[in-house]
Amino acid sequence: MNYSELTLHEKVQLGVADAGYVTCTPVQEQVLSLALDGSDLYVQSQTGTGKTAAYLVSIFQELLTNPQKQGKKALVMVPTRELAVQVEEEAKKLGAHTGLVCESFYGGVGYEKQVAALKKGVDIIIGTPGRVIDLQEGRQMDLSQIAFLVVDEADRMFDMGFYPDLRKLIKVLPKSDVRQTMLFSATLNSYVKNLAWEYTRDAKEITIEAENITVDEIDQELIHVSSDDKIALLVGIIQREKPASLIIFCNTKRMCEVLSKRLKINGIESEFIIGDLPQSKRLKIMDRFKAGEVKCLVATDVAARGIDVNDLAMVVNYDLPNEAENYVHRIGRTARAGKSGKAYTFCSEQDVYQLVPIERYIEKQIPARVCVAEDLGEDKSKGVYIRTEDWREDDGGRGRRGERSDRRSGRDGRGRGSDRKQFKKRGESAEFKREVRSTSDDLARLSTMSADERMKYYKEKYAGGTGAGSANGSGAVASGKNAGGKRDFRAKGLQRGARPERHKNDVVPRSQKKGGKNARDGKKPAEQPPKKLGLIARLKSLIGRGK
Repeated sequence: MNYSELTLHEKVQLGVADAGYVTCTPVQEQVLSLALDGSDLYVQSQTGTGKTAAYLVSIFQELLTNPQKQGKKALVMVPTRELAVQVEEEAKKLGAHTGLVCESFYGGVGYEKQVAALKKGVDIIIGTPGRVIDLQEGRQMDLSQIAFLVVDEADRMFDMGFYPDLRKLIKVLPKSDVRQTMLFSATLNSYVKNLAWEYTRDAKEITIEAENITVDEIDQELIHVSSDDKIALLVGIIQREKPASLIIFCNTKRMCEVLSKRLKINGIESEFIIGDLPQSKRLKIMDRFKAGEVKCLVATDVAARGIDVNDLAMVVNYDLPNEAENYVHRIGRTARAGKSGKAYTFCSEQDVYQLVPIERYIEKQIPARVCVAEDLGEDKSKGVYIRTEDWREDDGGRGRRGERSDRRSGRDGRGRGSDRKQFKKRGESAEFKREVRSTSDDLARLSTMSADERMKYYKEKYAGGTGAGSANGSGAVASGKNAGGKRDFRAKGLQRGARPERHKNDVVPRSQKKGGKNARDGKKPAEQPPKKLGLIARLKSLIGRGK
């Protein structure tokens, strides 16, 4: 269905045309057909399917054409600041000719501009739960005239702990029989359904199956690699393929910062985006990335949620996601609006067990191979100490910096290890090439294995203990040390929880410094001889014994 076939208000049609929308996506077609009659909805739809435009167009249409809704307001709740800004931009584009005012409200910035906007009047309020509650409780934001409530990315709301805030907020809104409520979620889990049941009236369910494009039309490749060689592999891929735009996903905020700084040492300009960054810096980074000024962005799942970038060339899963569905969210960013893309996934011995749930979820086996020496670039950051900063915001929205450091050199998978020459020498050895051929033959059989058989294979390949060892990126099992020269304590038979020997550059916890040098070496301080007593003390001791 084309937008021209819908009986939309002429001012809404102008905004749709300005935004470049011609044909409705499946979610847009179904939402518009049901929402325009006033029905409550809860919709299952993946990110990037056009749901933002679906609910915004329906809200604009109702506010302009429904006499009972004229003069009313709409509230759109989103989980992150980036998504709030993105929805605001889309709303201003679609509503450019309507005369309706759209503003976003989120934490991390001062209240002054947001309060001033509210005093002037806002028709479409887009915000995160915390800031909206603050403004409502401070009586700067009036929610008594809300006729539309949209909860976007509802499943992520629950994952981020916003469920109590949502319930608290909905209770101060007009009753469900006088407002229209729409919930959008990538998955309709029990929390979303409970929220729909409790705060909607006869809600209609719309389920848009995840488009096959997120899996089938993306060139996926999974590379088995040692954690020590992940950065060298990443550098090699970027230098060889030179992607026009790239998002690299990590599982932790610390790893994002460390990886971005290591890429810069290797001459690859990159930025990282994490939840702790000051809002002004996050927005500046996103604007530069969307404008093409920054080609490489390192991000966590939460920080990247809702980021919509056109023509993204490549996605790299530096870490396998902890949740299987996040794999689809990640790689789907490089295949928007029918376009194809490239997705690399690094699978090390540390996160291999996440692979089987992902393949079960996508109902497909990801094409896999083993990292070989030719894949690796020269990692100029090897052995370089990386200092990370404390970006957590204080009450004024400013980040506090310089309060943390990358204390453990091995924390990010770099630090201790052999230099480039040692690795190159090993890569040219006949033993190494036999190991690569052996592991490649094993991987060739994976296509015929079931999921359970693959899990058994990975357990035998990667599990610790005698006979298993730790697999390096080429499938070799190191004895005492892995391919990068880093000590493999599992290969030495140490059990989980045992204290490994410390490296001379490791920072020793303050609690272990009291014993002096011996404590630093992990040994108990030697017993000191009893201190000699003075004359008076000895007399007192003798008197005490006499008693």
